[in-house]
Amino acid sequence: MAGGGGGGVSPLGPAPPMWYHRDLSRAAAEELLARAGRDGSFLVRDSESVNGAYALCVLFQKHVHTYRILPDDEGFLAVQTSQGVQPKRFKTLPELVSLYLQPNQGLVTTLLYAVEREETAVTDDRDYSDGEDEKPPLPPRSASTSTPPGPETPTESTSHACSPSACSTTEELLIRCFPSEMLKISFFFLIREVDKVLSGLEILSKVFDQQSAFMVSKMIQQSVNQGGDQELENLVTKLAILKDLLSSIEKKALKALQDMSLSSPCAPPPFSTRNSKAIPVQAFEVKLDVYLAELTKIGKSQKYTLSVDVEGGRLVVMKKVKDNQEDWNTFTHDKIRQLIKSQRVQNKLGIVFEKEKDKSQRKDFIFASAKKREAFCQLLQLMKNKHSNQDEPDMISIFIGTWNMGSVPSPKSVASWVLCRGLGKTLDEMTVTIPHDLYVFGSQENSVCDREWVESLRAVLKEQTELDYKPIAVQTLWNIKLAVLVKPEHENRISHVGMSSVKTGIANTLGNKGAVGVSFMFNGTSFGFVNCHLTSGNEKIARRNQNYLDILRLLSLGDKQLSSFDISLRFTHLFWLGDLNYRLDMDIQEILNYINRKEFEPLLKVDQLNLEREKNKVFLRFAEEEISFPPTYRYERGSRDTYVWQKQKATGMRTNVPSWCDRILWKSYPETHIVCNSYGCTDDIVTSDHSPVFATFEVGVTSQFVSKKGLPKSSEQAYIEFESIEAIVKTASRTKFFIEFYSTCLEEFKKSYENDSQSSDNVNFLRVGWSNKQLTTLKPLLSEIEYLQDQHLLLTVKSVDGYESYGECVLALKSMIGCTAQQFHTYLSHRGEETGNIRGSMRVRVPAERMGTRERLYEWISVDQDETSGPKGKSTIVSRVGHEYVKSVQVYFSKLVLLHTIKFIFWLRIILRLFLRGSVLERTLPKQDTPDGDSSVGKNSFNNPAYYILEGVPHPSAAGLPPELLPSPTSPTTPAVKAPPPSAVARTKPPLGTAMPAHSRTVGNTLNRPPPDFPPPPLPKGALETVAESQFSKARSLYPDLAEVRIPPAGPGGPLALGEGLRRGGAGALDDQSCSVLQMAKTLSESEFPGHPPRAPSAPPPVRVPPIGMLDACRTFPPRNPIPESIAEDMPEEALWGSSSSSLSVGESSVGEWLQKLGLERYEEGLLHNGWDDLEFLSDITEEDLEEAGVLDPAHKRILLESLKQQQQQK
Repeated sequence: MAGGGGGGVSPLGPAPPMWYHRDLSRAAAEELLARAGRDGSFLVRDSESVNGAYALCVLFQKHVHTYRILPDDEGFLAVQTSQGVQPKRFKTLPELVSLYLQPNQGLVTTLLYAVEREETAVTDDRDYSDGEDEKPPLPPRSASTSTPPGPETPTESTSHACSPSACSTTEELLIRCFPSEMLKISFFFLIREVDKVLSGLEILSKVFDQQSAFMVSKMIQQSVNQGGDQELENLVTKLAILKDLLSSIEKKALKALQDMSLSSPCAPPPFSTRNSKAIPVQAFEVKLDVYLAELTKIGKSQKYTLSVDVEGGRLVVMKKVKDNQEDWNTFTHDKIRQLIKSQRVQNKLGIVFEKEKDKSQRKDFIFASAKKREAFCQLLQLMKNKHSNQDEPDMISIFIGTWNMGSVPSPKSVASWVLCRGLGKTLDEMTVTIPHDLYVFGSQENSVCDREWVESLRAVLKEQTELDYKPIAVQTLWNIKLAVLVKPEHENRISHVGMSSVKTGIANTLGNKGAVGVSFMFNGTSFGFVNCHLTSGNEKIARRNQNYLDILRLLSLGDKQLSSFDISLRFTHLFWLGDLNYRLDMDIQEILNYINRKEFEPLLKVDQLNLEREKNKVFLRFAEEEISFPPTYRYERGSRDTYVWQKQKATGMRTNVPSWCDRILWKSYPETHIVCNSYGCTDDIVTSDHSPVFATFEVGVTSQFVSKKGLPKSSEQAYIEFESIEAIVKTASRTKFFIEFYSTCLEEFKKSYENDSQSSDNVNFLRVGWSNKQLTTLKPLLSEIEYLQDQHLLLTVKSVDGYESYGECVLALKSMIGCTAQQFHTYLSHRGEETGNIRGSMRVRVPAERMGTRERLYEWISVDQDETSGPKGKSTIVSRVGHEYVKSVQVYFSKLVLLHTIKFIFWLRIILRLFLRGSVLERTLPKQDTPDGDSSVGKNSFNNPAYYILEGVPHPSAAGLPPELLPSPTSPTTPAVKAPPPSAVARTKPPLGTAMPAHSRTVGNTLNRPPPDFPPPPLPKGALETVAESQFSKARSLYPDLAEVRIPPAGPGGPLALGEGLRRGGAGALDDQSCSVLQMAKTLSESEFPGHPPRAPSAPPPVRVPPIGMLDACRTFPPRNPIPESIAEDMPEEALWGSSSSSLSVGESSVGEWLQKLGLERYEEGLLHNGWDDLEFLSDITEEDLEEAGVLDPAHKRILLESLKQQQQQK
């Protein structure tokens, strides 16, 4: 409860008044007042900015005005006043409010109508595990087995009177809930239990300390002699003695155990002195990816063996030639210049070798599977890191596991858990034994004591890795535990360790449900880990959502200076794991059928967590890897073959459908490196009704930067300069705002001046702007570009009246470094909810003397996003020119189709204007309004007025359009297309953002771009003309005139689908089809003139990248020179000048004929694109390879495999 009154009086009076809403959020308070709708409506809530203070919220003329109520040194309360105005002081809140119920007291209006808090009905809110419902919610303790003959059960009226809201004190609550006789009996047995425990502890204390035991005995004897009216004081004294005695015995017992372990003669030597297990040489069977012109010279595809020697730091490339002879080349780690992953073909990898001075050679290899390619890349990265001359690592690997143990001790071996073996996306067998840098274990319903649990985990890791991992933090809340262990070599790199916990059980006071958290710094990178156990039950979605928001707000982790930000923005990387308890909304029999067929996509579409995330209700902008393993709950104990989904309870039959309750999600700062390499569950640990879940991550880290040139002089100072900032915040207030800037690169946080522009066309949203005069220039502590490219800037928009945050965000400085201002645009959030948008223009000026930088290890691997189909080497330039020519022809015809389509729609609109006026059309055509019952449509991001500010941001439907085809900026346009909701697969993998800086294009999906569920903005006026100019970095006005922007009023319906405006009618609807026209034209052009070759079914869609050379040189940072490809394959030069339009091998005809004989020629394209272009090589194909090539029908797979087997036998 906030605040303390003067003279020991509660600031809330004898009982909390109904207009006091405790810790209600600012946004929720505004919603309640807007619902009241009458001027003079008011409520009081706790302040979000000052502990112990309150906020008085008043509604007047549809705007909410907030006044801060602050306590002084003596505990008196007063409304904050302007300078020079004497405040009026009160002992309690009711006294203060009673004054302002009178007119002319200085507020914007008199307080007239109190908005009372909504009291929820008292229900049976017991929340135990679904599998262990019979357990009591409290931890077990010794108690007498006999029960006294008590009075009759209280009547219904008595139990109803026990509502906590009806009682102001604990004493009153006890008196009203229980009759006096029952109180006496309970009191008697409580004293007896205390006496029993004290007598036992008295004996135990004599074992450790005879002197203190004598003092305790004397105190107990004195308390027993007291009686009569002093019984209550006697009980309080005994409880105090009990507490002190328990604490003393625990400390002495722990010290005795430590002394025993140190003095033990058979203690093993310290294991940390031993080195980790040596990584053996690993060999990969691959094929050289060659082209048709090349194959005419060599005759067939070439098979290679790539051997990786991590310990020796070399890669051996071996080619088999005639007469079983071998031709091999050895490349040391420093001669491997770059790895280039193919995005179109998931098992293809390009390796760039250094041959001579300034000359390099690229070879493309086809691996047996995508998993093998990832294992090869991981081993090469490990080799580069092991032999690097850098003192500090650029990248670490993290294992994260979560397991609901079901209150049963773990089995003897949990090796499959720590080795990521089982179902789903798992690691290749070549890399499972490579030790990770960090291991994070989260458990729920873990009845094992902390020390025993941690030691068992260390023993498993020691057995598998031969390393003695060091525990850096162990946090526990009842049976919810979180343990973090680190490699011995990294122990000194860990600092600022923090731990916290939050209870979300019954009335947020019991720890059977809740969360524990651990945070720390790894060199210069901050990490946060949260392990939670949320409310169970299929139907308790809202309660789980509230659990998440409570944890997000109350978990005290990270830098205390960032108290304005919730924990999702306090860390470079935040990982959230645990038993989230979200279920599947589907009939049990359908769920079981899908699981038996291993079809998880339909189930993921009805997963409650996915649905709530799509509505932006929980885990805003978090990411989760694609789920490819069966539901982890609720199995029959002792088996993983059967789900137990029914259980007979005293209240009836209870159903627990199989669900993905156990999850691992993460959220990272923009433009940071993080890749999830595995996400799955074990299939051999069967002691619990949950399966353990694991995930591994490759994470970029920064070092504690030390400048070689010392502190910057005035001429060498870097600056962070803002040209303008504009934000739209969700609020009914009309106060002034300022911005606070936080960053580790700043000596202290900085504040802007008040906004100098403000407007609104919607009562629930406010647009505010700051010009460069209102924004301060920031001076980083260090000016090196190598330091600044890893830094981030946290912004919070705060009100002048209450100093409360209305939204927070984070910006990466990396994209803002350059000689011209760069645009940024992102969302605002507060307390886990989206509250608006912010955009602006800024630049980070770095002096030329401080421009030196280096390539990071994770930048060494790039993604080939726009592959050409021509061969590599000398013909690269020619083949790319030919490809660009073909592409330009396709673009020309695409533009032609677009032009004719737009002309057609233009004339159609004119005809409709002439013959169908808006009023006539509105009467004759049926409306397609959204039903009132569909609340999800009205709450999604696409009809959020905050997104209508996105003028100047490229729209998906307008990408790549020439300026001459774009409509005039004066033509009225409103959004008319709703993008389809992302599928479950697309939702789980965070794709790249749309505004990709030039320097980061080659890094591909290693950069953490804007989150996957960020909705594409509507296409407003002016956006199209910005697309044509946005590919140049010339300085220009960031956005069109925002005075012309009108925020449409919130309506019940969602955005219109394609062409729906014509059906709805109205003149406005007829004029607002620009977005639909462009979308139709773009779709038509892509279907008629495909610009990219077809991709494999398993490959992700290609990411659109702006053309090379379109960006100004000063925008490119860091300068990344393309690696020249001057030495071709060991083949005759004539073979390299073939046509680049074909990438098919000689083996295509034989593979095609073989498929045609079987009647399965439809799979030819998928097999060829996955490298299966030779019948001889096809003999090694597996069912998994066929699935990756698009062969999903089991019958077809069987036919293909049997045919290959017969051909092999005939040979």
